[in-house]
Amino acid sequence: MPYHRVILVGAGPIGLELAVVLKHLGQDVLHLEAGAVGQTITGYPKQARFFSSPERIAIAGVPLISPDQTKATREQYLAYLRGIVQQFGLPISTHEPVRRIQRDDVGTFTVQTAKRTATCDHLVLAIGDMHLPRLLDIEGEDLPHVSHYFDEPYAYFGRNLLIVGGRNSAAEAALRCHRAGAKVTLSYRGDSLDDNGIKYWLLPELKALIKASEIDFYPNTVPTKITDMHVELGGQDVPADHVLLLTGYLQDKTLFEMVGVELVGENRAPSHDPETMQTNVPNLYIAGTAAAGTQQRFKLFIENCHIHAARIAKAITGEDAPTGLINQAAKTFGLEES
Repeated sequence: MPYHRVILVGAGPIGLELAVVLKHLGQDVLHLEAGAVGQTITGYPKQARFFSSPERIAIAGVPLISPDQTKATREQYLAYLRGIVQQFGLPISTHEPVRRIQRDDVGTFTVQTAKRTATCDHLVLAIGDMHLPRLLDIEGEDLPHVSHYFDEPYAYFGRNLLIVGGRNSAAEAALRCHRAGAKVTLSYRGDSLDDNGIKYWLLPELKALIKASEIDFYPNTVPTKITDMHVELGGQDVPADHVLLLTGYLQDKTLFEMVGVELVGENRAPSHDPETMQTNVPNLYIAGTAAAGTQQRFKLFIENCHIHAARIAKAITGEDAPTGLINQAAKTFGLEES
């Protein structure tokens, strides 16, 4: 059975940054990814812009340069991540999800996919935290005109679109679809969009459009039923040709549970030592936003997770990450993990 010193699961930004460091330190790493490189980011809406500035989400010492000197788009960042893989020659097995993890009595991990079974001494899970949509569990949620993901606004031109949610994804979808010619209605379970962490350049425009009745806003409402023609909302039927349920996402805990990682707190976050990122399972580490579990209000982002790569590399090898291969954004901008 093939043996590797380290098996690293996940090829998002922090997984890639750690892979670069471990390669530089001469470690034998098997790098697995269930989808594409940057899989979570591939699910972002087309042309969506990051909240963080480019220098904060750059990795491995490679500058991220946007053509217009503004925040990077989804497409620009995915191209950047592909460039990182090519520049550093990272051997990543993409579209190879892990099916099973076992740990034997001497501490060796056995990792199984559909294509292989391999063992390792150190296992790193950098699997992110946005795997499954948060379902409302209401009648009609599975209808074909209902989606939990916003791709692009064009399909909604000239149509009645109901968007459910009150944070960034819902706000951005509402604005973009309104500009694309949709008749947008926004439903939110809270009474206000303020203090929801909506991007500062989106909120004023959204509130202005609501005030001008160009976007209909139903606060303190939760959909109770979806039909082909309308949604039952706040005691009335609201016309809806399309429904976007942008109510958040859940972390898939399966890999943690099968190997005995303790899940704690409201977010059911993997228990870990923040100085080494080692979980309660010896030699099993957690990296990136995966360390936060299912985030209710986001505290871990790309920009304050860079330090995870340095901490894990030091815990595994006993060596410091080489200068320049870890983004120092967290220290520079006062964004150390809390």
